[in-house]
Amino acid sequence: MSFRLTLLAALLCAATVPLHARPGAMTPAPDATDPRWAWDLTRIYPSDAAWNAERLEVAGAIPALAAARGTLGRDAAALRTALDAQSAVWQRLQRLWVYASTQQSTDARAPRNQERSRLMSSLWGQIAAAVAWTDPEIQALGAAKVDEYLRAEPGLKKHERRLRDTLRLAKHTLAPETEAALAALSPVLGSPTQTRSQLIDSDAAWPSIEIDGRSVKLNDTGYEMARQHADRDVRRRTFETFWKAYGQYEGTLGTLLAARVESGNVNAKLRGHPSAAAASLAQFDIPEQVVRTLVAETNKALPTLHRYFKLRQKLLKLPDLHYHDIYPKMVPSARSYPVQEAAAITLEAMKPMGEEYMGHLRTALSMRTMHVLPADGKRSGAYATGVYGLGTFVFLNHQDTYDSLTTFAHEWGHGIHTILAQRAQPFETASYSLFVAETASITNEALLTQHMLRTARDKSERMFVLDQALERLRASFFRQAMFAEFELQAHDAQQRGEALSGRKFTELYCGLLRKYHGADQGVMTIDPQVCREWAYIPHFHRPFYVYVYATSTAAASQFGQDIAAGKPGVQQTFVNVLKAGSSVPPYQLLKEAGIDLATPAPYQTLVRHMNDILDEMERLAAS
Repeated sequence: MSFRLTLLAALLCAATVPLHARPGAMTPAPDATDPRWAWDLTRIYPSDAAWNAERLEVAGAIPALAAARGTLGRDAAALRTALDAQSAVWQRLQRLWVYASTQQSTDARAPRNQERSRLMSSLWGQIAAAVAWTDPEIQALGAAKVDEYLRAEPGLKKHERRLRDTLRLAKHTLAPETEAALAALSPVLGSPTQTRSQLIDSDAAWPSIEIDGRSVKLNDTGYEMARQHADRDVRRRTFETFWKAYGQYEGTLGTLLAARVESGNVNAKLRGHPSAAAASLAQFDIPEQVVRTLVAETNKALPTLHRYFKLRQKLLKLPDLHYHDIYPKMVPSARSYPVQEAAAITLEAMKPMGEEYMGHLRTALSMRTMHVLPADGKRSGAYATGVYGLGTFVFLNHQDTYDSLTTFAHEWGHGIHTILAQRAQPFETASYSLFVAETASITNEALLTQHMLRTARDKSERMFVLDQALERLRASFFRQAMFAEFELQAHDAQQRGEALSGRKFTELYCGLLRKYHGADQGVMTIDPQVCREWAYIPHFHRPFYVYVYATSTAAASQFGQDIAAGKPGVQQTFVNVLKAGSSVPPYQLLKEAGIDLATPAPYQTLVRHMNDILDEMERLAAS
């Protein structure tokens, strides 16, 4: 893929994980102004003024990038000079982007933060347009000439991955003028996503309900807490109120998502790909068979998911099962996990990763690298982002729950991945695709689960951890595969000429909810209101992204079990995968590490593991 797309993927590489409150009580909002829990962005720029000065300098470098057009065929030195200049600008852009996006995440209401993010989108589009001639010019050189240049100029080695990918995608690359026009339009094409974010995170008026004697605002974060409440009536009222609120925006959100879907299909058609899925996967050299195999194997495994739901109904002692019964703990626990304890547990759980990994984790946790606590205007979820040479920054909404503990370990999987890749790779190959990124973070989850099972103090605590492991497999594997299937259906429908709308998305999503949750088999009742859930999933605005959670869960399940068991060589193999960055295509990288995600084997291994957990849960419940 082109270097600009690789960088954009790196800039947007953020994993969002649902956060919940412990059952039976709502956690009081902690003090988000405590400086211990806010990251120190002065490591990036000392002030907003310094950021803006750098932005203007980078904008001033754009004409020189465009002026290099026509020079790549002169000789190897000219090719290196042009690519080095582009890399230097992209590296500066990454730093600018992270500074802007992190502040937008912590307060989406602030006009200055909104403006700063829009300035960055515009600047990215300008730079992408200025260098859009590069890929066609490299492709015009041909493989033989590129090989000759690589032999003649050692300084081109760090650009080799880019050169190889550019040649591979030659048949899908348009004329330089067309590429420049599309790059310049990229901020406009991304506006539906920004509009959705602004509506949901800032402008929408969210209702409140009374829970445990206090008023709780049901925005995304409030809903994610309240839906796990132990009182079924609280959950029912939460769902009715929250989804009624989303229903007000069904038409608007449907229009925004339809625009995103159509954009993907148009891009695929322009570039000669058979589908939007194929176009998206081709950027990272991932076979479309990966997504198709995932969906097929997940559908075959639905009896295991339904078995889990039946166990949930039994342990919760419910007469029937509704969608709002998915989120409360099957085995309650009153234990809380303040962020200090979450850090200590994560450090202990990651010991099987080896001293190199642990050294980086200890150092990062000793610095102000995290924005930890919820606050008004702060976006929901969690993510990790990085600046080359400065390491990682982790965004959390910590609630002192077990889910927050798991999220902490998950995001630091991304964080240490970033640090290891930056230490081992030049800037040009230090980024990595989400295909590998989520494998890194979910492997951390697997190791955390193994640690918590080893240290469980009694049967009840062990059952609680097993319950959480089952819920993670449901949420990270089955749910994400369902999302991937929804994306395939939506893009296929638009490609067939069907009109898309909020109502159409609700119909498509409802069919999948019923299938995955066994509505026709009497496993779970799907109330019509929850069929609007598609509107709540921001990941659909990054098409063909969510599937990586499911594929990565399968890969991480295998890695985590083998590392925890001390299987010879696996820990170092895994660390080497993290160090590789984008120097090896992601599918090939995992395949060489022993996991081929285009075949049924990894998914079948995961399903067997889930059935083993269900077996133990059923035995413990019976005893």
